Amino acid sequence: MRRASLAITFTMFVAIGSAWQAANPGPYKILKTVKTGGLGGFDYIYADVAGRRLYIPRGAQPAATPPVAARITVFDLDTLAPAGEIPDIRANGAAVDAKSGHGFASSKPVAMWDTKTLKLIKTIEVQGNPDGILQDPFNQRIYILSHQAPHVTVIDAKTGDVLGTLDLGGAPEQAVTDGKGHIYVDVSDKANVAVIDAKAMTVTAHYDLGDKGSGLAGLAMDVKNQVLFVACRNSGAPPAQPTMVILSAKDGKILTTLPLAGGSDGAAFNPASMEAFSTHGNGTMTIVRETGPASFEVEQNLDTMTGAKTLTLDTKTNHILTMAAEYGPPPAAPPPGSTPPKGRGPARGPMLPDSFSILVVGK
Repeated sequence: MRRASLAITFTMFVAIGSAWQAANPGPYKILKTVKTGGLGGFDYIYADVAGRRLYIPRGAQPAATPPVAARITVFDLDTLAPAGEIPDIRANGAAVDAKSGHGFASSKPVAMWDTKTLKLIKTIEVQGNPDGILQDPFNQRIYILSHQAPHVTVIDAKTGDVLGTLDLGGAPEQAVTDGKGHIYVDVSDKANVAVIDAKAMTVTAHYDLGDKGSGLAGLAMDVKNQVLFVACRNSGAPPAQPTMVILSAKDGKILTTLPLAGGSDGAAFNPASMEAFSTHGNGTMTIVRETGPASFEVEQNLDTMTGAKTLTLDTKTNHILTMAAEYGPPPAAPPPGSTPPKGRGPARGPMLPDSFSILVVGK
């Protein structure tokens, strides 16, 4: 019976795969899907390329039997086999400073651990509400982003000491570094990109997107050509259209805009292929190809998995990794005239057991 079931499953997989390929022309495809299971929500996924580990923060499930605590789950980046976890940490993201061998979580307090043993070194008290996170190799610092003031907390990756905070004037989403002393942060609710002098630890400019984009989310950078890719959930003017705004990192001049297949929550740029990637909660990924220093085109819109909204790049393999889960039916709609619950969107059904999956995308 088992062999027959496997044969039927394989036949169905091939048929579905063929239809999927036909519907999604382009060089990229899903190379692997690994169901790792586990309960709890998730946000940012992070590839430690040098250490060959993948970090995924997971939320708590106190109502589960037995209750499940928040933690950071760790996987082998090459095989996606479980490699351990850092327990009792409620985080939205993670980052690693390869030189010191220290890992950090955008948690409150910020967690700092040894990347070889995964043992917690210490926790770091910070203000605000940590969300995004960036490791900058220029001077070995960790940037913790918060929608609430202070918007940026800067931490020494070697010692874990807080070096100071920065006011961006609005809610930051993601940050990138050129590795040469400049940090760029997209300020979601102000439709601009803040420029930070990493050495002086000061904000030196704000690049305004005007009506080209609003609801800024994913951010990526072509360091060689000094180009920023800002993935916006809206175009800034009705009707709403998710848009990639591409601008010069030198002066903020907008080079062009391109449509995205959904509302972004993550972006990355691969200098080896000169491509930018944007992932969306509707289960799509848009790949933008840089054909020249000021020339860009949408290369492909790829179907991934509903909820696969953030991503990370493995520069060793040139693979993009994202993650998602399957959900049951949503709860019944509230009766007419009642006040709907507060939230960012429609209510979602419960996560199906053991459905959490890691997806590997490549050519």
